[in-house]
Amino acid sequence: MSWGTELWDQFDNLEKHTQWGIDILEKYIKFVKERTEIELSYAKQLRNLSKKYQPKKNSKEEEEYRYTACKAFLSTLNETNDYAGQHEVISENLTAQIIAGLARYVQELKQERKSHFHDGRKAQQHIETCWKQLESSKRRFERDCKEADRAQQYFEKMDADINVTKADVEKARQQAQMRHQMAEDSKADYSSILQKFNHEQREYYHTHIPNIFQKIQEMEERRVVRIGESMKTYAEVDRQVIPIVGKCLDGIVKAAESIDEKNDSQLVIEAYKSGFEPPGDIEFEDYTQPMKRTVSDNSLSNSRGEGKAEPKFGGKSKGKLWPFIKKNKLSLKLGATPEDFSNLPPEQRRKKLQQKVDELNKEIQKEMDQRDAITKMKDVYLKNPQMGDPASLDHKLTEVSQNIEKLRLEAQKFEAWLAEVEGRLPARSDQARRQSGLYDAQTAPTVNNCAQARESPDGSYTEEQSQENEVKVLTADFDDEFDDEEPLPAIGTCKALYTFDGQNEGTISVVEGETLYVIEEDKGDGWTRIRRNEDEEGYVPTSYVEVYLDKNAKGAKTYI
Repeated sequence: MSWGTELWDQFDNLEKHTQWGIDILEKYIKFVKERTEIELSYAKQLRNLSKKYQPKKNSKEEEEYRYTACKAFLSTLNETNDYAGQHEVISENLTAQIIAGLARYVQELKQERKSHFHDGRKAQQHIETCWKQLESSKRRFERDCKEADRAQQYFEKMDADINVTKADVEKARQQAQMRHQMAEDSKADYSSILQKFNHEQREYYHTHIPNIFQKIQEMEERRVVRIGESMKTYAEVDRQVIPIVGKCLDGIVKAAESIDEKNDSQLVIEAYKSGFEPPGDIEFEDYTQPMKRTVSDNSLSNSRGEGKAEPKFGGKSKGKLWPFIKKNKLSLKLGATPEDFSNLPPEQRRKKLQQKVDELNKEIQKEMDQRDAITKMKDVYLKNPQMGDPASLDHKLTEVSQNIEKLRLEAQKFEAWLAEVEGRLPARSDQARRQSGLYDAQTAPTVNNCAQARESPDGSYTEEQSQENEVKVLTADFDDEFDDEEPLPAIGTCKALYTFDGQNEGTISVVEGETLYVIEEDKGDGWTRIRRNEDEEGYVPTSYVEVYLDKNAKGAKTYI
């Protein structure tokens, strides 16, 4: 099966077919190139997706990744990132092993094809030239034969005519002989050219064209083999990353299997445990006889106005189950966190303080390591003065020592607070806290702007509220409390015991001795909602007012 023998007369069709083969090869290169672009785009999108859901540093999200389910999700994100890397590897290998090689091969193929068909056209032109020479000699031989025949006929006519002179007959005879000689010469020339053409034609159809077409056939077969090898490489490039992709998927499965629901439940306890004891029973308060409102010893409510008479027309008990009730937004939305984390429940406060102490100890150790390094360097300078001036390190050594001392003082402060929470140090008495709230708030209102949280001797949790610990409220959240709400009815009255400057959003200013309407009782957060008129209402610290509830007013609760 040879193109030279089977397709000896299909030169033009072979030329078209080989050009089509090159077009197919270039089309395949374009296909692989677009595949590499898709792989890169897919890898980029996977990486962006993984990055998008990575926890932000120093954010609340980072704390959530303590849970095993979140850790498994983080592992999934990391494995997805590695999976994206394998698609980048596919793109790189396709480019290096297929596209680059085939691009060079196409250029070489075009040059080889051009050379073969140039030789073919050259052979065609040669045989066509020989054919033209043969035709020319054939026509000349035919013409000379006709001329010789006519000259012979003219001579015979002249020789038979008795009226023609002998000289004219002789002339006609010579002319006929000359024409016969020319015909013989043309015949010999035609015969020679014919033999030569037949030889060239045999060479053309049995040697030159078969050789050229055989080379073209081999070239085309190499092209077909090359594109087949490229397709195998195309599959092998994908196959090479399958083990690594499998490891990525195994990593995701392993991360999923590592999820421990019990451990996550324990972490929830550690994260949100307040350390409060459940509240005890509320004592019955008998309102059939005039008496002061009393507070249950076992309740968790805040004791207000100790030592002050609070004549009331009636009301509800101060004992509330507020650790289990949603707190007022005013007490939750704090503008700043106190340094000693006193705004947190005992257990959470202890954890925060312990974390702060550990951080400070790490910083102290870091500074001590730096001091040791500087000291060693100074010793080296003392032994080898040419290496440096020992005095140049004194300033740095002093600075590091001062930093260590500051950090130690800071650590001692937090350790003292930690000891207080853990019960190793006595907490401040209620009377001391109250005095601090009344006087320190007037002289240094910026010392501490958050509620001081302490554990009472019976284990209940109280919040002392004064001008010292006014909270800063987020305006938008606080205002939501009043949006689209009906005006609350008055449930009693109150008298201001002290002057209060309501500078924060949601609060209202009162003057000592002023009488106002109570529209919402203290819910355990240390604030009472009051109204001056239809347009002026807000919160004031409960300890700043003396409340008189009307038990018959709408909204007032009754107790049995």
